[in-house]
Amino acid sequence: MTVHIAQTVALPAHLQAFTNLADARIGAGIVSCSDEFFAEAARMLQSAPARFIEGKYDDNGKWMDGWETRRKREAGYDWCIVRLGATGVVSGFDIDTSFFTGNYPASASIEGCYAPDNQLEGITWTVLLDNSPLSPDQHHFFDCAAQQVTHIRINIFPDGGIARLRVYGRVVVENVDTTRQIDLIGLKNGGRIVAFSDAHFGHPNNLISPDRGLNMGDGWETKRRRAPGFDWCMIALGQPGQVEKIEVDTAYFKGNFPAFCSIQAAYVDHASDAQLIPQSMFWPFLLQQQPLTMDCIHEYVEEVLQHQKVNYIRVNMIPDGGISRIRLWGKVVD
Repeated sequence: MTVHIAQTVALPAHLQAFTNLADARIGAGIVSCSDEFFAEAARMLQSAPARFIEGKYDDNGKWMDGWETRRKREAGYDWCIVRLGATGVVSGFDIDTSFFTGNYPASASIEGCYAPDNQLEGITWTVLLDNSPLSPDQHHFFDCAAQQVTHIRINIFPDGGIARLRVYGRVVVENVDTTRQIDLIGLKNGGRIVAFSDAHFGHPNNLISPDRGLNMGDGWETKRRRAPGFDWCMIALGQPGQVEKIEVDTAYFKGNFPAFCSIQAAYVDHASDAQLIPQSMFWPFLLQQQPLTMDCIHEYVEEVLQHQKVNYIRVNMIPDGGISRIRLWGKVVD
């Protein structure tokens, strides 16, 4: 069988600072849908790009990597309700119809609601995206007025298939307990990647994903460095915090783990992401340079240098290679 992978399309610059709240890796899931005869709706929330496998069929027809409903033979339209992985303020969407050529929806709209208790009966839905035309086999990026929601409902007119749905926004951490230690850069706690030097083999977003890495592809990995220097990435904390413990996990990185790593940190108010990049070179260290070993969780407590509070870190990977996960355990500081 021949397998085709959807072409990677650059995310518009204004959406790059946001998290995909509809990512199955952070707990997003399908609540219900009108129909999923040809392809189950849960595939729409997978983080990996859509695939097309030539010659693959199941009992209902051609296997498609996405959500696909049957051909509608009566009035109406299909819909799907998604519980986001975290409460968030939504600012944009990507409705991806990759490989859906003769079976894509003519148009789609999106609504949202705030239901932290997951009780949707009688809930009021707010329109986030008006009914908008779609095209075959491509990404469709849309903006919306910022709205805090826990669930979204995507409506497709009248039927068809969507390969992937991305819901971009900022995580809202509710009911913050300042006495409890949390992962301050975890995706579900609002952490986000600000900038990085290279991501040839794996994106640094993987560093802050929940759970341990699944394989070597589920981490941040750079190309082999052929010039002086080292690789780095900058991460924004979900909330300002005081760091008590750091974990650097090189799971599955055996012949390509970094020789060393260090972490710099700062509390910066009222600065754009672009302004932070040159500043970060001069931030004080949170963790001085430490040697790393292959396929191992490295824990640092005594080595953590004291800061009253920080809201950004810069991870230096010396000189290059791959790291699976980073955890920044600490307490939120008001």
